[in-house]
Amino acid sequence: MGSDPQFAKYPDLKLAQHIFSLTTSSGTPQPTSLNYLQNAIREHKMAPLYRHLAHPTEGVLNSVGESTAQSAATPKPPTRRASLVSSNLLPPKRLVPPGVLPWDESLYEQLKADNDKELEGFQKEEEEAEEKAGETEVQAARSKRADFWARVGDKDKAIAAYEKVFDKTGPLGTKIDLVLAIIRIGLFFNDKLFVKKQVERANILVESGGDWDRRNRLKAYKGLHLLTVRSYNLAAPLLLDSLSTFTSYELCSYSALVTYAVLAGSLSLKRVDFKAKVVDAPEIKAILGDGEDKGPGADEEMKDVSAATAERATGLVNLSTLGTGSATEAQDEAPVDMSPLAGLVNSLYAGNYRNFFLSLAAVEENFLTQDRYLFEHRAWFVREMRLRGYQQLLQSYRVVGLATMASAFGVSVDFLDKDLAKFIAAGRVSCTIDRVQGVIETTRPDDKNKQYADIVKQGDALITKLQKYGQAVRLRGSERA
Repeated sequence: MGSDPQFAKYPDLKLAQHIFSLTTSSGTPQPTSLNYLQNAIREHKMAPLYRHLAHPTEGVLNSVGESTAQSAATPKPPTRRASLVSSNLLPPKRLVPPGVLPWDESLYEQLKADNDKELEGFQKEEEEAEEKAGETEVQAARSKRADFWARVGDKDKAIAAYEKVFDKTGPLGTKIDLVLAIIRIGLFFNDKLFVKKQVERANILVESGGDWDRRNRLKAYKGLHLLTVRSYNLAAPLLLDSLSTFTSYELCSYSALVTYAVLAGSLSLKRVDFKAKVVDAPEIKAILGDGEDKGPGADEEMKDVSAATAERATGLVNLSTLGTGSATEAQDEAPVDMSPLAGLVNSLYAGNYRNFFLSLAAVEENFLTQDRYLFEHRAWFVREMRLRGYQQLLQSYRVVGLATMASAFGVSVDFLDKDLAKFIAAGRVSCTIDRVQGVIETTRPDDKNKQYADIVKQGDALITKLQKYGQAVRLRGSERA
């Protein structure tokens, strides 16, 4: 068995990204993703996944639950029917053009026949191993069957097969690898609740004696899962710590890990930690470049960042593989400049808020809307980053002009008024807006008064608990008497 990771080849998370990339917000098909999907279906004999995606009445890509010809003749409101394989491969609010993946009954039957033939071979191999060999050979046959179901895209059967192998497995390292494979199945089909349970399961196994390599691999898995459920404050330290020891290329590429770590850190870290772990981190500089934003009028500097990034082979990442695939696979695909992300980091730390808003818009367009893990929470991320910019500027002033602040962010006074008012009403920003005087006045809480109020509140709760405890003790004493 050894310490090398096992069961790391399937499922192919790059394929899930291409399925997501089949459409854009405007509903335009992506030819590269479609070709990748069609080739993968044929090469890996993915009959279950092909049916799940393209079946005329049950396929998730068939948005009207009808065949392509019928849907073209009689268009209906977009609805999706349940599939034999439960999944969330396509997020809500993504337009699916009808017939993007045509259904071919003869192709499906051929794929299914190839699957049945392959399964018969596994069954024969397992029976022979039970008769003539030992448990190791039997487990090898079972492992091949589990990898087969993960390869062809049948979620439920793959999980059941991996669980069967898990129950018969002794070495702890192999058990951890099996659970990590199950986690990737959940990530492939975007089943967040299932992934959460399996991450907790893997954590228990690792804490019981997992080796150093598997601990580091699990750290990346946990960080990515927390990112998908919007827990950026918990994901940031895990993703940033994984940068120097990353080996989970079956999970995502290194450039994708840097992207996730930068986004999580930019949103959740305090300014001092943000400087040390993101702005000055050598692993991040290797991808984003080390350009500095030097305040207003820094467009030339931002172009220099783009040029410096373009000169670095590691500073470019293919958005079609963002979040998926290995570094070696990404080298064969068209690279995309990461300067918007570099601009976001540098302008936020330097306090160049006009460029910060421009970079934030570019990051939303080029990253958040293009990645299957980030797409769902893109509006929330942009809103929270705007809030961070507002908070950072207001910390430096007691009173600031409304027009001055709007000019600093490159927005209109009306937009700033409405946007800031939402955060004030929610208690996210401690300030008041005076439209008559045209100023924003910050209202910093008094720390001493707050500490006094907290002590009084906690002391009152403690006294209440002591009184209840005293009554319970007296009651027991009277019962004994």
